[in-house]
Amino acid sequence: MSYEVIALLMFSTMMLMLMTGQRVFAAIGFVATVAGLLLWGVGGEDIPFSAAMKLMKWYPLLTLPMFIFMGYVMSESRIADDLYRMFHVWMGPVRGGLAIGTIALMVLISAMNGLSVAGMAIGATIALPELLRRNYDKIMVTGVIQAGASLGILVPPSVVLVLYAMIARQPVGQLWLAGVLPGLMMAALFVIYVYLRCLIQPQLGPAMSQEEREEVTMAEKLRLLRAGILPIVIFAVMMVPFVKGWTSLVESSAIGAIASFMAAVLKGRMTRQVFEVSVRQTLGISCMFMWIILAAMAFGAIFDGLGAVNAIRNLFTDQMGLSPWMILILMQLSFLVMGTFLDDTAMLVIVAPLYVPLVDALGFDLVWYGILYTITTQIAYMTPPFGYNLFLMRAMAPPSINMRDIYRSITPFVFVMILALALVMIFPDIAMWLPNYVYGK
Repeated sequence: MSYEVIALLMFSTMMLMLMTGQRVFAAIGFVATVAGLLLWGVGGEDIPFSAAMKLMKWYPLLTLPMFIFMGYVMSESRIADDLYRMFHVWMGPVRGGLAIGTIALMVLISAMNGLSVAGMAIGATIALPELLRRNYDKIMVTGVIQAGASLGILVPPSVVLVLYAMIARQPVGQLWLAGVLPGLMMAALFVIYVYLRCLIQPQLGPAMSQEEREEVTMAEKLRLLRAGILPIVIFAVMMVPFVKGWTSLVESSAIGAIASFMAAVLKGRMTRQVFEVSVRQTLGISCMFMWIILAAMAFGAIFDGLGAVNAIRNLFTDQMGLSPWMILILMQLSFLVMGTFLDDTAMLVIVAPLYVPLVDALGFDLVWYGILYTITTQIAYMTPPFGYNLFLMRAMAPPSINMRDIYRSITPFVFVMILALALVMIFPDIAMWLPNYVYGK
């Protein structure tokens, strides 16, 4: 049997098992184990086992629970609420200002949590009711919250980029730094779109009334500014030592977890319930990621040992005559298709054993490709009919917002994200300048 046929059988079997409702790690690990035994006999289990041992020895893995814990502490202790009140007061007098402030809130929540679900939950429960109460257009603000929440998987400390780093065997620090400028650029494009849209159509995002502005004293504004700056200070305390080279990545993640815990204690919000929920959620999500990563590493090891990647590369380049850029674009399109029914973690672990070595063989930088993958995942999250964020929003939105409104809301933001993806592909330095500067220095 040829390598191409074996690779196709492995991939199709895995997809079939996923369609039957099996857990992601169980489907991938089962296919890897059976393929190893059938191809190499009794000794075949050593290949995925050694791959799992490499993961267990991977020191940066310790950052995963640290950052998840930090995000849940900030969320459960309602420190994020202070941020939104600050943006509400300071950005309210501008047309569309509260929507722009919501995008800024999402960027900061992303920098605290690293998961898009947290941004979506905070945006839908805190920002959305306030925006609707102030007569903002429901379709526009629904799109703002979904688009802003998607930044959670691009702006550091992104948990998805940690997962990609493990599978692609790339430095987490470089991937995080590579995500900074693209993430800020995308947020800036969202802000520009909202501002121009509200400038042309003021009824979509009315400014705060004069009466409301007069009710808020300067002392109250400054108090809210101090409360809202706290999460920014926590992020700076965590990231500045790492960027400066004073601490390692793991040490910075520990600093972030301790700083968020101490902030909640000093504000009197670290109750037993907050601590218990944060720890339980951290353990649950960390263990889920560990199982998935183990299965993906095992599958990738079998795929590498089989030589299927080289066979597929030869199929695309030699037999079909496709250029490396054409292959790369086709890979991104496949992510968009898969994103309609899979989340980012499942997409990555399913295709990473094939795509990551193929990208490397085609001569592309794997750190740069990690950013392309993440942006494409963001787009897939918001693409009908089954985008992941669409259903999260439907579950959290009030009854006045129906599924048709949610579908309509994301269209302009999807085009903005496609523009951002194209810019990063055409100008790789948008992603690579910061890691090259920091690590070169």
